[in-house]
This record gives sequence, structure tokens and C-alpha cells, in this order.
Amino acid sequence: MSRINKRFPSIPHMKAKARWRIPGFAWDYMTGGIGLEDNVRRNADDLQKIQFMPRYLSEAQQPDVATAIFGQTLAAPFGVAPVGLAGLQWPGCEPPIASAARQHNILHVLSTHATQSLETMKTHSGPVGWFQLYPPRDAAMETDMIDRARRAGYDVLVVTVDIPGVTRRDKDIRNGLSVPPNFDAHTVLHAAMRPHWLLRLARHGIPHFENLTPYAPKGATTKELYDFLGSVLSNHITAERFRQIRDQWPGKLVVKGVLDPEEAATYMALGADGIIVSNHGGRQLDAAPSSVSMLPHVRKRLGPDALVMVDGGVRSGLDIARMIALGADYVFLGRPFIFSVAAIGDDGPVHLIDVLKQELRGTMWQLGCPRLGDLHGFLHQPEKARHA
Repeated sequence: MSRINKRFPSIPHMKAKARWRIPGFAWDYMTGGIGLEDNVRRNADDLQKIQFMPRYLSEAQQPDVATAIFGQTLAAPFGVAPVGLAGLQWPGCEPPIASAARQHNILHVLSTHATQSLETMKTHSGPVGWFQLYPPRDAAMETDMIDRARRAGYDVLVVTVDIPGVTRRDKDIRNGLSVPPNFDAHTVLHAAMRPHWLLRLARHGIPHFENLTPYAPKGATTKELYDFLGSVLSNHITAERFRQIRDQWPGKLVVKGVLDPEEAATYMALGADGIIVSNHGGRQLDAAPSSVSMLPHVRKRLGPDALVMVDGGVRSGLDIARMIALGADYVFLGRPFIFSVAAIGDDGPVHLIDVLKQELRGTMWQLGCPRLGDLHGFLHQPEKARHA
């Protein structure tokens, strides 16, 4: 058994170590939500309620966890969700995460709010890389970003629709979080207590929104840059605006941030090629339902042939199996990849992917389930069983 595997056998162990390496203001930004953070907890709590019924009289052999998305064969049904400002949470973390996804042949979605440019990151993610777009208010800026993604070689554009405006997150306000970070006495104290993070920051530099800074006013002060970035995203995406994005983008188009089944159907009718059911990690609306609770309803509304993906609260291979059993074709994780690289180093994401694959296979083997598409048949519903 390897040393890394012994020390970090699961995501909770990686998270515990990462907690002691990441400064408080960055940790709060990464793990926190909005309001009372009920929605962050709801994502995980609702997922843990999903039960399976194992069947041991089975002919099932080694489970097959490979899958295909848009005709591309992938080694596992899970991938890396877009994580904004990842380079603040753990400096320099984005390239090793993307490279691990490429090495393991799982999808990697880069955020508009990454701290590495979309062009640079495509060289790391290669054929498994998708680009996630927060549609900016300025039409010329939007057109240019879409064109940049096309020129960089991305085949899939993920349009996130669940941030119509800037929200208030209490912890970030109390911490005085800004981008670029303002190193006042409070943040300096937090950082000084985390020497590993400081060393990474010294090596990789102050993080910026590299995909957005080319559009910022030239010579802008830190405050002016922060104000500009806050003004970039505004307003809901109308049906007409979505059609314009669809017309501009020549590849596959996925919509992320949908919970309502009827809205999902509308996006598909407007030209979307797939949906990612998501409540943005519980970070936007504290009263929103969990992703897992809405997933079966979206699947039912869209039918068996639509591409339905999901994120929110996934912390194990068992959770991935739960999401697939409830109708997901693919499952994304965000925060755990930051935990892995902060806890272990640049080899952390590779280890995390190995762990998730083993947990998923182990779950399916225990159930007697040979294929991902069969997981739905192993769901256990105690209330229905009690009244049968």
C-alpha cells in the first residue's frame, strides 16, 4: 500500500489536511455558501439519503465504468467541475488538475474565472478539456471570449446561467475577500499561519482572473479592476441571448446551473446539446433545492436520450453511483480536486481520481451491478418497500 493511499484513503482525509494548509479567507471562499449555508449542507445530506439494494446472487464480473459523452470514450463517468479563482484557494493548482484529468481520460471543465488563461489550460487538458462561459454583459467581450475558446481548440462550451448578478456571501464580506486579494492585516495573518500556501503563492504569483483581465481598463487600480470584474456579470440570459450564443458557437453547447425541469426542456428546445443540473454548489440561493433532488425530475422531463449531467455534494465513488442511478450520464466534482492538490501536492488529483474509480467499482461490485446503465435497478426506496 502506498504512503499516499494510507494517509489519504478518501476525500474527507484530503479535506482535513487541506484545511490546515489553506488560509482561512481562501478556505471560506472555497467551502462556503450563501446565507446560512443550508443549501451547501442540503446537497450532501440529500445525497446521503439515497440507498441501494445489493444482490449477491449475481453473474456480474468486473464492473465497467467507462462511458461516452458526445461520442468521446472516457475512462470514468466523472470529471472536474469548473472552479472559479482556484489559484487563490491553492496557488498553481489548475495545471496539475487538468493534467491529471487528461492522464486519466476524464472530462475537465475550465472556469471563465480561472486564474490561468483558457489558451494555456487547453495545453494541459487536451482533448478532455471543455470551457465554461459566464456570459458577460458586454456583447463584444462575449463574442471575443467565444472566439478565443474556438481558436484554442475547445469543442464543448458550457454556458453557466445561474449567476445573473453578484451575491452577498457573509464570510467573504467579513474576510474582505477581493480579486486580486487585498493583503491587509487580516489576510496577512491568515496567510502567515499557512506556510505551504505562502510558498506556493511566492512560486506562482498573485492570482488574477486571467481570462477577464485583457478586457479590463488599462492601468486600472486594484479597486478599479475589482469593480470591473464585479460589473462583468449581470442580468439573466434571455432566450434571444441564448440563441445568439448558440449561433456563435460551432461545437457542442451545454447549459449549467439548471434545476427546473421545464427550463431544462426549454434550453434543449433552444439548441442546447446537454444540461448540467446544478445549484452552483449551494453558493447562490440558500433556499434552492439540492441538485440530487431535482436530477430525477429533469431526467424524466427530458427523456432517456438527452444528455443530463450533474454536480453538487459529491464526495465519493458511492455518491457518483447514486447520481448515475438517479439519471445522470456524467457527474462533476469541484472542491475535492482542490482538497487533493492542497493536501498531497501536484500528485493529489491523480490519487483522487484513482480513489474515486476504486470506490465506484467497489460499489458496483458490491451491488452485483456490471454496468453503469444498470445502477437505477438497484435503488432502494424504504417508504415504497414498507407499504408494498
